[in-house]
Amino acid sequence: MRILGIDPGLQRTGYGLIDVARGAAALVEAGVVRADARKSLEARLAEIYDGIRGAIRELRPDVVAVEDLFSTYSHPKTAILMGHARGVIFLAAAEAGVPVRSYAPNRVKQAVTNSGHADKRQVQRAVQTAFRLPKPPQPADVADALAIALCHWRMAGRTVAAVRHAKGGKAGS
Repeated sequence: MRILGIDPGLQRTGYGLIDVARGAAALVEAGVVRADARKSLEARLAEIYDGIRGAIRELRPDVVAVEDLFSTYSHPKTAILMGHARGVIFLAAAEAGVPVRSYAPNRVKQAVTNSGHADKRQVQRAVQTAFRLPKPPQPADVADALAIALCHWRMAGRTVAAVRHAKGGKAGS
């Protein structure tokens, strides 16, 4: 299974593709789609869309995993703007016929660090360890995207095990 994790952003959208086979995940490619902060919102969204659409075409994932919106009462506008970025990512995936799954930020952190309140450096170190990288992925957007992909893999495995258990089968079968 090929999982493309995406960390949406209006200036930097991180992405990371992992291949999962025989119970192990391997890093295939990771990077950032950059949007020019000096441009209008619609121009930045077009840059994000084009970059993610190109990545999906080139990398051919089986699923796209995206982080859910995170908002606070003090910054609701940020969530609205991030919703636009997520929208063009969802559109690019839909056009390619690739399903999208969303995960809450604390769920992603829990899946990779065992703490739903981990900070950016802890997530970077967890991703570094998971893929045996010589140093933590930079920028943090890349580490976040890889963490989202890892989260999907780990959550999908739990879902399959739960369904098998509910049907009376073995979780490992």
